[in-house]
Amino acid sequence: VGGIEAEAAMLGQPVSMLIPQVVGFRLAGELPEGATATDLVLRVTELLRKKGVVGKFVEFYGAGLGSLRLADRATIGNMAPEYGATCGIFPVDDLTLDYLRFTGRSEAQVELVERYMKEQGMFRTAASPDPEYSDTLELDLGEVEPSVAGPRRPQDRIPLAQVKASFEKSLAEMTGATRGAGSAATVAESRRSVPVQIGGEAAELADGAVVIAAITSCTNTSNPSVMLAAGLLAKKAVAAGLRRRPWVKTSLAPGSKVVTAYLDHAGLTPYLDQLGFNLVGYGCTTCIGNSGPVPEAISSAIQEGGLVACAVLSGNRNFEGRINPDVRANYLASPPLVVAYALAGRVDIDLQHEPIGVGTGDRPVYLRDIWPSQAEIEQAMRGSVLPDMFRTQYASVFAGDERWSALPTPEADLFAWDDTSTYIKHPPYFQDMGAEPAPLADITGARVLALLGDSITTDHISPAGSIKKDSPAGRYLLERGVQPKDFNQYGARRGNHEVMMRGTFANIRLRNRLVPGVEGGMTRHLPSGEVLSIYDAAMKYLEAGTPLLVIAGKEYGTGSSRDWAAKGPRLQGVRAVLAESYERIHRSNLVGMGVLPLQFLNGESAESLGLTGEETFDITGLPAALAQPHAADRVVTVRASGREFRALVRIDTPQEREYYRHGGILQYVLRQLLGAGRAEA
Repeated sequence: VGGIEAEAAMLGQPVSMLIPQVVGFRLAGELPEGATATDLVLRVTELLRKKGVVGKFVEFYGAGLGSLRLADRATIGNMAPEYGATCGIFPVDDLTLDYLRFTGRSEAQVELVERYMKEQGMFRTAASPDPEYSDTLELDLGEVEPSVAGPRRPQDRIPLAQVKASFEKSLAEMTGATRGAGSAATVAESRRSVPVQIGGEAAELADGAVVIAAITSCTNTSNPSVMLAAGLLAKKAVAAGLRRRPWVKTSLAPGSKVVTAYLDHAGLTPYLDQLGFNLVGYGCTTCIGNSGPVPEAISSAIQEGGLVACAVLSGNRNFEGRINPDVRANYLASPPLVVAYALAGRVDIDLQHEPIGVGTGDRPVYLRDIWPSQAEIEQAMRGSVLPDMFRTQYASVFAGDERWSALPTPEADLFAWDDTSTYIKHPPYFQDMGAEPAPLADITGARVLALLGDSITTDHISPAGSIKKDSPAGRYLLERGVQPKDFNQYGARRGNHEVMMRGTFANIRLRNRLVPGVEGGMTRHLPSGEVLSIYDAAMKYLEAGTPLLVIAGKEYGTGSSRDWAAKGPRLQGVRAVLAESYERIHRSNLVGMGVLPLQFLNGESAESLGLTGEETFDITGLPAALAQPHAADRVVTVRASGREFRALVRIDTPQEREYYRHGGILQYVLRQLLGAGRAEA
């Protein structure tokens, strides 16, 4: 469920969607020695993205379920946004009931779950027949191997033995144009390095250097098997005399205090601490862009040398510009592999055949020397992950600490807006809103704000990470006396629409084809031709009363549901998006903010139609299209400075049609409340 959908649900609105196809994913066998739940989920993500499951449910079944703990299943289910499904679901079985008991649920609750599922015929046992599906795929768990995914997308899985070669290929793609090299081999020869002094040590920082290694709080860090594996690997590494490379910024941010409890109980926390994986807090950190800055010496070296620095993290998402502004290549990996890469200090290494480092007595140490066996992980889990830990930690999970309890709580019925606040401002969604929505109308005279390619993520549209000093959002904060050290990041300031609309399309890795060769949130204002920040250009268009259009390729809006990826463009004056395909949640969010999602007809694209983004667009036939009872019949005519083509209106359900007619979910709900109030009066 996306953020806007969640807001609507809290206000009593249903979440509507077309009845989804359910794709069956059969699992067989069991994971081999050395493979982790993270390796499994990266393989599943790769397969399902290739399959194409956007807008579908994925249900896992088969004999292989019996070898997967609930935490392993949850790791797979949690990655549904990354493989594109509306949800990934597993059947309830004895392992589910065991987990409920183990994590402190009452016996009455467990019995209710068991009885209900059995009465519904939905309780799985080893004797249960396989369900029947209209479409399936299969994976033998025994074929899963240690892997990472990157450098830009979670579905781009790389077997561990191929990471070095893969990085060299990516390095060629990232630097070939600027370094005058065209192939992986020639770019490898032109690899750059810069000498640095860090922590009193002299070092050489090069392309491929891991400058961030983070065990961060996605579902990976709520899975005891991989967390204890990381601790055991750290223990063996310390015993072998290995240490973290000095340029690597390390952190440990579990998703639950239970993780801290069982790492402490297992005696593994001191070894993680020695390697720099100190506890920094609980909640979203590096995965959402909250890594904080790398040391100034490292940042300066990266900028000076134009280096391609890397991050390795145990999160779910590694999209461009998301993790850290100094990092170009981001790799998802299991927690033990995160520790391993912190020891190696670089990704251009074959961890299966090259030493990870030099240990005591100048002895080369290989990853296989310190990798914990499955038996060791099982023993640690049996002895350290205890039911009382869950009961103790979750007994007061909603209480908060002393600082939370000390916050003043106003007594008034209405929120007390503070006009001086740079964190929370009164949003303009209801300004000039009439009691009834305006009649549906065509969109005419629209200009293109951005012409984008494939796989544009919600991070490209509305970044959550750091705010640059010279960006529109940075200038806004500076003008209000906020110093750069206090900027925080976009995610923390999502309550201030002035910051967020300035941050829309401000991703440092965005490539807008209206300004070829330029990276970042820039565009060309038309017809003047002036190159401006996307925010500044949008404000010029808004002042002139010009509606705006965004054109994109396949998979527009992948990644986090991020409501500001719809709210920001709407406040910038974007009236419609025209893409080859959408991620389900983002398409729904666009409708929820009154932005029209249009889709090219099959086989058509901006390229095939010869669109340059310099045209003036008219979108006609919209009222008639929305009156059609069937979603497939909702087609409009698009005229682009002489060219004419048709596009599908991706307003899929009657409820969505009402939201769009009212200008968005929030306006619809408010009018419903006002109407109910008038009726009662």
